[in-house]
Amino acid sequence: MTDTIKHRFIEVNGVRLHVAEQGEGPLVLLLHGFPESWYSWRHQFEPLARAGFRVVAPDQRGYARSEQPADPSAYSLLHLVGDVVGLVHALGEEQAVVVGHDWGAPVAWTSALLRPDVVRAVAGLSVPPVLPGGMAPPSVTRRLYGDGFYQLYFQRPGVADAELAQDPASSFRRILFSGSGDNPNVERPRPWTIPEGLSLLDTVPEPKELPGWLTEEDVQAFAEDYAGHGERAFTGPLNWYRNIERNQELLAPFRGRGIEVPALYVYGDRDMVTSMAGMDQLIAGLDRVAPKLHRSVRLPGCGHWTQQERPAEVNAALVDFLTQLPGSV
Repeated sequence: MTDTIKHRFIEVNGVRLHVAEQGEGPLVLLLHGFPESWYSWRHQFEPLARAGFRVVAPDQRGYARSEQPADPSAYSLLHLVGDVVGLVHALGEEQAVVVGHDWGAPVAWTSALLRPDVVRAVAGLSVPPVLPGGMAPPSVTRRLYGDGFYQLYFQRPGVADAELAQDPASSFRRILFSGSGDNPNVERPRPWTIPEGLSLLDTVPEPKELPGWLTEEDVQAFAEDYAGHGERAFTGPLNWYRNIERNQELLAPFRGRGIEVPALYVYGDRDMVTSMAGMDQLIAGLDRVAPKLHRSVRLPGCGHWTQQERPAEVNAALVDFLTQLPGSV
């Protein structure tokens, strides 16, 4: 029987990060996405720890219980990769397997791209490796999806911040249900857009009932993680989006490089990400970007919240991947 999840704070790369930890063995870092926290990995701790791994999930920079730098420019991918490298070393290790979901996936892929000496293997959930900048910049997405594309909406200082922070529990209910495979409107996934004259939350109504994988206790756990930042609860997370264009500039020297370490990709066929321009070709040719690709796992009926919606399948894929790596148990 493994120990229960333990919580502490670690100073990393000039920022105080909250981390949750369980188990002993080779280090596995789990990086959450937007607008979540360490809690999005609640179903992965015990199975991975039982398989012989030390599992650590931080609240990433600006999120939940972790410190939120005031300067929006402090949320570039270079800062986030620096946090990963710093966290590995602060935990007393030289290397880790890094697993990321949603925004955590670009951080994981980019960490593997830039520091294969530290990231010995990488897994991405939902978002494949869009190298080198993590995702298409606003200058491109505006042309593809129009001014109402959610990532463009997020560029407006203070707007989405205020909407999401007004009632965090409601925001989580709406966003988590909206992007899930249980939402009947995502049978055919499509990019998230906000029509002119509507607010962000107008496009994601409160669900009449929660899907089976999400409880009201889960919603409250997410909301409570964000309670410490008040009106700025979502400003740190949104600042990640406000660096997308800059990430392309900062990472331009690495254009043309691929993922050199063993890799795993897991996604749901009802995930909005799969509807983005070019994603079908990228996913089909993933082994060209990551030549050491172990598997690409497609989960039928699964939406965007991969490891929460399909924990058994995700855990099985992760354990299979991790236990076959050199140096694993």
